[in-house]
Amino acid sequence: MVDDGDEDAVMTSYVALLAGVNLGASTTLPMAELRQVFTGLGFAQVRTYIQSGNVIFGAPAQDERRLISDLQAAIERDLGKQVTVLLRTGPELAAVLSANPFTDRQDDPTKLLVTFLAEKPPADRVAKLVPPPGETGELALVGREVFVNVPDGYGRSKLSNAFVAKALGVPATTRNWRSVAKLCELAAAAG
Repeated sequence: MVDDGDEDAVMTSYVALLAGVNLGASTTLPMAELRQVFTGLGFAQVRTYIQSGNVIFGAPAQDERRLISDLQAAIERDLGKQVTVLLRTGPELAAVLSANPFTDRQDDPTKLLVTFLAEKPPADRVAKLVPPPGETGELALVGREVFVNVPDGYGRSKLSNAFVAKALGVPATTRNWRSVAKLCELAAAAG
């Protein structure tokens, strides 16, 4: 929650990435209600982007784990949904845009994705992040992100969010390249 006691606190632009939202009837989460949860916590400039659980907001810089815990608890309390929330700052998203190793050889943004990880995976799990036989897609782990290049399209690829999360053993959520770029733009505007 935001501490209103410090009027001069420097605001940080955050993007909350909710995993598994609006993928089916049981995961429905109206974005207007989600914005109300964030506004109710005292966050500034709350905005959602598309219906897949992306929330841009401003808050004083704080411990990421505590902020995630507060967000997950508020969503469960106010909306009755247990969701995994991953968090990135505006500068972290900008770094993601510049770190993609596939942009130099894939000019179709619909074939580029980023799987955001809740935490850096354990070293022993990284070796398990190998495309299965016959897969034409590529993966590259950089920090807390897995960059995905799927020349045949994401719908035909085995390199799904579930594949990455299972291989690395950490919660994850995937966004397409256009969404990542737009979220970065919105975070920069809010910051």
